[in-house]
Amino acid sequence: MADTTDNTATSAATSVPRRSSWRHIGPGIVVAATGVGAGDLVATLIAGSNFGYTLLWAAVIGCLVKISLAEAAGRWHLATGRTLFDGWASLGRWTTYFFVSYVVIWGFVYGAAAMSSSALPLQALFPDVMDLKWWAIACGLVGLVFVWFNKYAVFEKVMTVLVGVMFVVTVYLAIRVTPNLGEAFAGLLPVLPDEKDSVLNTLGLIGGVGGTITLAAYGYWVNAKGWTDTGWMKVMRLDNRVAYATTGIFVIAMLFVGAELLHSANVAIASGDKGLIQLSDILEAEYGSATAKFFLIGFFATSFTSLIGVWHGVSLMFADFVANFRRKNEGSGEAVASGARERSWPFRAYLLWLTFPPIILLFQGQPFRLIILYGVLGAAFLPFLAGTLLRLLNSSRTPAQWRNGLVSNAMLAIAGLLFLVLCVKQVWDQPWSEFF
Repeated sequence: MADTTDNTATSAATSVPRRSSWRHIGPGIVVAATGVGAGDLVATLIAGSNFGYTLLWAAVIGCLVKISLAEAAGRWHLATGRTLFDGWASLGRWTTYFFVSYVVIWGFVYGAAAMSSSALPLQALFPDVMDLKWWAIACGLVGLVFVWFNKYAVFEKVMTVLVGVMFVVTVYLAIRVTPNLGEAFAGLLPVLPDEKDSVLNTLGLIGGVGGTITLAAYGYWVNAKGWTDTGWMKVMRLDNRVAYATTGIFVIAMLFVGAELLHSANVAIASGDKGLIQLSDILEAEYGSATAKFFLIGFFATSFTSLIGVWHGVSLMFADFVANFRRKNEGSGEAVASGARERSWPFRAYLLWLTFPPIILLFQGQPFRLIILYGVLGAAFLPFLAGTLLRLLNSSRTPAQWRNGLVSNAMLAIAGLLFLVLCVKQVWDQPWSEFF
């Protein structure tokens, strides 16, 4: 492992730097689209409805924290020429055990959640066509077929179109509700709401802005784009900033909607994806059916990008895990860039895992113990990611010039601490007495 990394790093260091041009942007759009799901929009909407513009600063900080995590993942891939799982494997077998547990349990439950989330706006748009479960199955199968038969280049183009739809819809809604810009600017000041558990609510909003495992997948999409050495470092950093600027616009726009449309009228909505269906009804009553339908199209784009993004990105990570497990030193960025991972049987096996077993949950409901384990593993992933990136990027595994500086270490440490607090809260809140 060490010899391979050293050789790769030497060749990477002599690569020719590319200009950070907008025409190269791509993986950032993919990670922004995948990371911002319907649940993120609802959480921000509820924050706006409960606290107005008070927590706008927290949404901005959430974007900055995630920028640091995604940049670190991308930097590892480009600086070493190795994949993130290859780096994790060098830290010990415990990383493999955690990753396998995570992708098996998380993928099983997430598959059902992603399909249901994509189905909700379709059923609202076409209420008499078929039942929600069948819409959900159709979304899962379309996602499966699309990712199975298309490589990264086509996947990126489709994601870009869907992000364009998301962008137009969310910005239109933010303008339509006529935000109070004076109060919005005041919301950039770091002030906590005068409410019970305001600190935890604020940390939850910061941690909920844009992505969990998709942050780790960013480095794989960077390689799939064809960026495999340090010559692409400036391009990757611009791409990453665009990703979270886009994420910030989505989140801030929905906070505006929550603050103006719900907070001012003292209207509460449900948490989870069904809260967006409620918002559609409110928009129809306030602005007419055309605005409500326009919003539902944006809701579908938001949910479906998360679905196909996970179907592609996490399957790519799983394929890399299997290649690493079977043959040492197989975790190279060049292998991902070649498209070999996307044609491999582990990639397609995990695609099937995300699609077919979760259909059982659509009909039988989600098993209680599995949901608890899903919640705990999901909460533990970001502390795991931040902690391992700190270790990898401050060690001899990374060439000296690309190791963490003071700012990178500070941001990753803050991210790790933030997500550790949220993880402990998530574990504490689980009904463990009913688990056994």
